[in-house]
Amino acid sequence: MEASELERAKAAAVSAATSLGLDVDDAVVLFASNRLALRLTPGDVLARVSSGGHATARLELDRARRLAAAGCPVGVPHPRVPPQVHERDGFALTFWTYHDQTGRDVPAEDYAAALARLHAGLRSVDLPAPRFTDRVEEARQVVSDPDLSPDLADADRVLLVGRLTDLRRRIDGLGTAEQLVHGEPHPGNVLATEQGPVLIDLETLCLGPVELDLAHAPESVCAHYPGLDPELLTACRQLVMAVIAAWRWRVDDDFPDREHWRHALLAALREGSGWPVGPVDPTGFR
Repeated sequence: MEASELERAKAAAVSAATSLGLDVDDAVVLFASNRLALRLTPGDVLARVSSGGHATARLELDRARRLAAAGCPVGVPHPRVPPQVHERDGFALTFWTYHDQTGRDVPAEDYAAALARLHAGLRSVDLPAPRFTDRVEEARQVVSDPDLSPDLADADRVLLVGRLTDLRRRIDGLGTAEQLVHGEPHPGNVLATEQGPVLIDLETLCLGPVELDLAHAPESVCAHYPGLDPELLTACRQLVMAVIAAWRWRVDDDFPDREHWRHALLAALREGSGWPVGPVDPTGFR
């Protein structure tokens, strides 16, 4: 989001929240990419803002309410605001309960327990969602088309297309049971709160094995999640890394320090290793 658009979005959030009777003087940026997350103070409301994406915002609100009712540890709409998409100055806004985070990482055991609760709740609801392979195909199209990924070298293009294709086939070939999963429960989407871990960004729900979700989590978390298939988990982790690498090479990608992640992820895929390290979680943007 451009700086000028960011200021307009903040003003729109403050204006809309005030008109809804919320106590708001300022908006603090928590996260900015294609969508914006703001902490509205002093009333402590979380505002999510996008320039478009009304259908996605409505979908996330509906999912949040239904999953919370099913006992899932997810972020929920703010109780004093109608659970709908609000429009102001061309922006789509939704208002959520703000969780004051503890300032520490989510312990691995708690992270795993939150995912297990989420997966149990997801098995109890009937929500339409695409299969995980749709996202894999989107990534394959990005790295197959030089117009979409012009900076990608030919040898690296062959590597990514091959890994995306082969890993998808390997996962399908294992014939593992699938269910509704979060799709991207990376550390940036798991908040450490006084009430325990809370998962956010529910627009990524998809059908797939639970190992797909654990592939986004730190390896220490997987040791606390019962019944995982080690072979499937390894394949899912490699697949997720290949998908994220594809996004980093997309011509319009604006991920922080993307040049580092482009090459770090390619190196990890060549070596068959786990997630590379860096100043920013590489799974946090699409």
